[in-house]
Amino acid sequence: MKNFSHKHSPLKEKLQNKELSIGSWLTIPHQAVIEILSTAGFEWLTIDMEHSPISIETIMNLIGHIQGNGMQALVRVSKNEEVAIKRVLDAGADGVIVPMIKNKEEAIQAVNYVKYPPLGKRGVGLNRAQKYGTAFDTYQQWVKDEVVVIAQIEHIDAVNNLEDIFSVEGIDGIIVGPYDLSASMGYPGEYEREDVKEALERIDIIAKKLNKPLGFHVIDSGYSKTLEKINKGYSFLAFSLDFFFLGDKAREEMAKLKSKL
Repeated sequence: MKNFSHKHSPLKEKLQNKELSIGSWLTIPHQAVIEILSTAGFEWLTIDMEHSPISIETIMNLIGHIQGNGMQALVRVSKNEEVAIKRVLDAGADGVIVPMIKNKEEAIQAVNYVKYPPLGKRGVGLNRAQKYGTAFDTYQQWVKDEVVVIAQIEHIDAVNNLEDIFSVEGIDGIIVGPYDLSASMGYPGEYEREDVKEALERIDIIAKKLNKPLGFHVIDSGYSKTLEKINKGYSFLAFSLDFFFLGDKAREEMAKLKSKL
């Protein structure tokens, strides 16, 4: 497992330039899953600490394996909370995805938990990210220039406040969570409904008007839905997740086999 490197963040630059960057989602806390996904060409993996059994005790090893296999490591933290955010960053994460950001105040709060004073309110600790106390100055500058902060837009309130959220300095981009967005409108998982699609379209319009990068977590393990988002101008895309890639392929091939028996 390589040590955390205070290098330029390719993802940060791509977000700034609205260039295409495709990653995926990790919910199975095992080195082998990371190594397998690394062979697919993903630029980054997001470790999910909100809806998975992954614990803070295992996060450092997972981050190290992701980075050691040539990808950047993001963490979707459990909530917009100071300790949750600084612990994964101290473990060496390249950035965080903060769930359920609904307004400007919550976006400011997330940035404050990521950035050191005077830009934020993050407490100082020494761990893997700071090379165990030997490179805090370098890391402090890296956080200022390179750390990635993504606001997850997954509530209708966030859609209504999106321009204000985008206005917060330190928010590098957004990623739409379609399941929770539809749930906030009273229809969990029904993101093909017309009113939910209208909310998604509003996100598209606002982001393009403000010249901001569009992000989306596409759940389907088939490529077509991700390609649709690319063609609509989305540039920060999480393509499916580990257990869908595994399960969908197994089910698909077993169904084909059984049809021939």
